[in-house]
Amino acid sequence: MISERHEQVVFGHDPATGLRAMVAIHSTALGPSLGGCRMRPYADEAAMVADALQLSEAMSYKNALAGLAHGGGKAVIWGDPARDKTPELFRAMGRFIATLGGRYITAGDVGTTVADLDLIHETNPWTTGRSADKGGSGDTGILTAYGMQQAMRAVAQHLWGSDSLEGRTVGITGAGKVGGRLARHLVEEESARVIITDPLPATLEALDVPVTVVSSTDELLGHELDIYSPNALGHALTPDVVERLRCVAVCGAANNQLFAPEVAQMLADRGILYAPDYLVNCGGVVQAAEELGPAVGAAEPPRLAGWFDMERARARVAGVYDTTLRVLDRADAEGILPVRAAAREAEERIAAGGPAFERFAPKSRGS
Repeated sequence: MISERHEQVVFGHDPATGLRAMVAIHSTALGPSLGGCRMRPYADEAAMVADALQLSEAMSYKNALAGLAHGGGKAVIWGDPARDKTPELFRAMGRFIATLGGRYITAGDVGTTVADLDLIHETNPWTTGRSADKGGSGDTGILTAYGMQQAMRAVAQHLWGSDSLEGRTVGITGAGKVGGRLARHLVEEESARVIITDPLPATLEALDVPVTVVSSTDELLGHELDIYSPNALGHALTPDVVERLRCVAVCGAANNQLFAPEVAQMLADRGILYAPDYLVNCGGVVQAAEELGPAVGAAEPPRLAGWFDMERARARVAGVYDTTLRVLDRADAEGILPVRAAAREAEERIAAGGPAFERFAPKSRGS
């Protein structure tokens, strides 16, 4: 099941804490791999491996499109974040990641929090997304949501000739770290109409902007939308969902939204523009990368303290607008799907950058 496209896949098990985890490094052609640490109650080990492999490959493309000097990697913890978290488990995860010597730098993802990352950092210096009082930038959902706003504006420009979202109807699934913030941006700054759903009532109750709340994704899919935005777990775009969508575009922050590759063509056949997730949801990884400082290598852990500047990071994330518009225009010009145009752009950047970098390997002590 291990993909030949991946440079390294490692498994970690700590019986004392119950840790079952893995790290997948897809590429270090552009520099050390960077990607989040996810915690999920996987059905079995095969599901965990498949998730990590797919996510890490998408991170290579995401980081390349974002212009970062990083390859793609992903860490996953097999466990229920609502039941299985302990400080000892995350310290064990930190020790596991540290064995890679800087080839993989971790950050936050679904199921992990800033507090969890603070614990990972106690035993692993290659950790971003820590709390501000510990030298990090905090929740990377802040700039993921901002980047999504910029991507939606680019989608509007491409489709309708204006990047204004005023009066547009956006349907959001997932009102958490990204979806809730995105709803706020859209309502307060874009004057858009937002219809939103989330399985957790408390998450919806925490929203402090005027939105229309619906009880389920099924109900949301019954509404006429301009843009549908999946912001929860992956594989949200199944063939059944595509058949039921009543929208012009899909633009969301969830990773790996396509249930299968052929779903991209199904969307196109229905006249629905799909903005690839790894193109538009890069704000969080840009925020994480901005914590690291220049010239970070395996020989020296990231210099987090005192380096991060939110305004500098925000300005960099604003570039999602230009990148999204360029990729969508390229897809039209070349007569290909946006997913293929995004992949070509990422692959070209990786190929161009590859010769300038050695594959990222930790240097021996004392070298």
